[in-house]
Amino acid sequence: METPADLAIELFATVGRLRRQVRRSGTGGPPIGTGLPESHAELVRLVGRQPGISVRQAATELGLAANTASTLVSRLSADGLLVRTVDPDDRRVGRLRLTESAQRIADESRAARQAALGAVLERLDADQIERLTEGLAVIADVTRLLREEQE
Repeated sequence: METPADLAIELFATVGRLRRQVRRSGTGGPPIGTGLPESHAELVRLVGRQPGISVRQAATELGLAANTASTLVSRLSADGLLVRTVDPDDRRVGRLRLTESAQRIADESRAARQAALGAVLERLDADQIERLTEGLAVIADVTRLLREEQE
């Protein structure tokens, strides 16, 4: 039986390989965020999935301090990838969206990745799908526990 430390190492390695391979799969060109530091790319991907997300919500989702998220937003806005607007109902809230061209690339890249992963998942048998589903529930629990420890 593996120790928790061994399991942690294997989890990092496996999840990392999966993320990298999925990002490379099914894309006709470089996905949005290519060449950016990982924290920048994560914010770009999050805003691409959730246009209109607030800066505070994005910071929470990514586990960042509010001032760190704000710095990332400023840099990505200056790079022409992100647009920050004032919420019409609460002028203290900044809403984020990708520029039109960045959103188009993000949408196309995400659709290609989902199609590639979906095609592979269809090749799994029912037992593998069940084990994967159970494993995802455990990973969600681990994620929740890590977030709780940070709070």
